[in-house]
Amino acid sequence: MRAIQVEDGKLVWGQADVPAIGAGDVRIAVRASAVNRADIVQRSGGYPPPPGASTILGLECAGEVLEVGDGVTRVAPGDAVCALLAGGGYAEQVVVPAGQVLKMPSTLTYEEAAAIPEVFATAYLNLYQEAGLLPGERVLLHAGASGVGTAAIQLCKRTHNPTFVTVSGQDKIDACVGLGADGGHDRSAGSFVDAVTAWHGGEGVHVTLDPVGQAYLADNLKVAALDGRIVLIGLMSGAVTEVNLGVLMMKRVRLIGSTLRARSIAAKAKVMDGLQRDLWPALESGDIKPVIEDVVPMQEAQRAHDIVEGNQTVGKVVLSLAG
Repeated sequence: MRAIQVEDGKLVWGQADVPAIGAGDVRIAVRASAVNRADIVQRSGGYPPPPGASTILGLECAGEVLEVGDGVTRVAPGDAVCALLAGGGYAEQVVVPAGQVLKMPSTLTYEEAAAIPEVFATAYLNLYQEAGLLPGERVLLHAGASGVGTAAIQLCKRTHNPTFVTVSGQDKIDACVGLGADGGHDRSAGSFVDAVTAWHGGEGVHVTLDPVGQAYLADNLKVAALDGRIVLIGLMSGAVTEVNLGVLMMKRVRLIGSTLRARSIAAKAKVMDGLQRDLWPALESGDIKPVIEDVVPMQEAQRAHDIVEGNQTVGKVVLSLAG
């Protein structure tokens, strides 16, 4: 088969081995995948795949089921599906455990469906399963215009949680407000503390979803409410910082570290089952939509990475592969 390969830090379309299928697996003819920040880090050598996972980039896909392994009843050959992957999405075929595969919402295209699994699973997992978000609690979303951010805004609107975002630029604030955020702060203006405090009126933020890490942790603690939760899902600004443990203790704040890719098959299946139960009807009806900045042919994956690295996108950049 053909797939995107990393050669001298660049992405090229070339030959790759066809992945083997085992019991409990599903083979998918990929019609679309999508770019995630983790792909860019992996391309540069900074985020190796978990043991046993494909070394090919790509953490999500949509396509048609070609074959199922022994014991699979969740989907059947010919089904249009989307899948959460540990790797392998930038290719003509991918093999994935059946628990990480869902039939596509019937109203979506392959390109739209490919923009769902990674970001909606990440937002759903960390807001509701890790942070235990309750209706009415306030949420701070850093990188609010990202794929995860735009997914989280829509989920929070659906569960009646006010949200505030930090982004780069007023145009991204406007886009996030259009999706349901209450307001936002342009990170080029400096610390978000005053803006967030004005928004919550001194009552604090209940849940913060943070892919930034080092540069934001101290300020996240400043704006946290009593019994607040800070969920760390990325380290864009670095991994090492100092924490005022006194503030952490006095506010009873829980700092939660979370990744999705290396979780067990069973844990990922639980997240996907939750998405199907709680999100799929809204996707079918159009109440929630994947936000897509651009669609690029998979063969031009390097251009897609360049677009994401330009930091001007709102939502996902999708890789399309004609059947």
